[in-house]
Amino acid sequence: MKMFYFKISVLCGFTLCLIGCTQKVSSGDIEKLNGYWEISQVEFPNGQTKEYKVNPTVDFIKVEELKGFKKKVYPKFDGSYQTSNDAEPFTIVEKEGAYNLSYSKELIQWEERITTITDDTYSIVNQDNIKYTYKRYEPINITP
Repeated sequence: MKMFYFKISVLCGFTLCLIGCTQKVSSGDIEKLNGYWEISQVEFPNGQTKEYKVNPTVDFIKVEELKGFKKKVYPKFDGSYQTSNDAEPFTIVEKEGAYNLSYSKELIQWEERITTITDDTYSIVNQDNIKYTYKRYEPINITP
């Protein structure tokens, strides 16, 4: 019986540590989204993951006062970027203690919940429960 209670207490302690150690996104973290990001991993609801080693496109994100946009850019070897005029505007909305990127384009609306933000990475989960993890993009400069 002692072993049963020991296992339960260890399980509860581990669970509390996971909950307590999970980094919560704060309003001050939102500005860290500004900059260039490349996708590093996608995690599907069934637990499968897809890793991205090299990306032909990078996301540029600009946020100001809980409004912003995300734009695809194409890095060049000289350190510059090629881009189009297409951008996805969004607003940042707080819901139930979490921050969401809320998009509205013509008749389509969707949200992505921000799960983590650090200086070098961020993750979002979409409405299909697919998690996208991004890392800060570092340009490759191959000029002599």
